[in-house]
This record gives sequence, structure tokens and C-alpha cells, in this order.
Amino acid sequence: MPLLNLRNAMLLVIDLQERLMPAIDHGGLVVANTARLLEAGRLLGVPVVVTEQNPAKLGRTVPELPGLPPAIAKMAFDACAEPAVLEALGGDRELVVCGCEAHVCVGQTVVTLLEHRRRVVVVEDAVGSRAPRSHAAALRRMAAHGAELVTTEMVLFEWLRTAAHPQFRAISQLIR
Repeated sequence: MPLLNLRNAMLLVIDLQERLMPAIDHGGLVVANTARLLEAGRLLGVPVVVTEQNPAKLGRTVPELPGLPPAIAKMAFDACAEPAVLEALGGDRELVVCGCEAHVCVGQTVVTLLEHRRRVVVVEDAVGSRAPRSHAAALRRMAAHGAELVTTEMVLFEWLRTAAHPQFRAISQLIR
């Protein structure tokens, strides 16, 4: 697969919610890496779609991620079951995916997006599960279905492509 294309990128943030994140293994790292992706996306003009699973029970998106567009509430684990999500994702953008839980909502959404022939890139250090074993199994399954697995730094530097990019300094500061 080719490198990520900034002009065609979209960031999908799945269910990083207040009552869920304390139970996520390395949840702080998942939130921190998502914040890096969001800030880089803001600097580079990457659109963002945010979902919340049953927000009445799991709360809103964590406050460590301010300035997000309004979240799309859902009850189905697969975000694609919510028509508003599919509409927001548009037809052909590359989807850079982060969120929770890797083996439930992220995994089901990614598999469905791949069935819709979308290019899906899962940021493995920005997705989480309660159990490391579930996280690992989810990554293997998503990759077997055709998702590309990357890290936060890979996304940031593929979006930039060159140290001559006007936002290089600001974005490189995100990982220091």
C-alpha cells in the first residue's frame, strides 16, 4: 500500500469515553496518542469524526481531547450501523482509526469499513482494550482482513512527508 495521503485523510476517533478509559490497559497512552493525532490533524486540516457508544452509560468523550466536532452517539458496536457515521465518513477518504475497544467497537467498525472497500489504517498505539490479549487478537484480526497497522509517529511523518513542510516543527514537537 502507498504512504498515507494527507489530502485524502480522515481521522475516526471511536469511543474514547469517560467511564470506559479508566479500565483500558495503557489508557493514558491511547488518549495521549489520540491527542497527538488530533493536534497534527488540526494543524494539517484533516477532518475528524468522533463516535460515542451509549453515552448515557459510558459518558462523553474524555476531556483530555478538547475541541472535537460533536460526537455521533451509537448503540451498535459497529459504528457503520449508524447511518450518520457512514454519511460523515464520506465515500473514499483514507480512514485513520483510533479508539476503544480494539476487539469490540474498533474491530467491528474496521471490518465493516474494509467490506465497504475503504482504506483503513489502524493506529495500534492509539487503540486500546481492557486486556492486552484482546488488543493483540484484535490487531491480528483487523490486519488479516486488510487493515494496515501503523503507529502514531508513522501517521504524523507520512502526513508531513518532508522536514520542509511548514508544520514540521510544530508536529515534531508533539512526539518529544
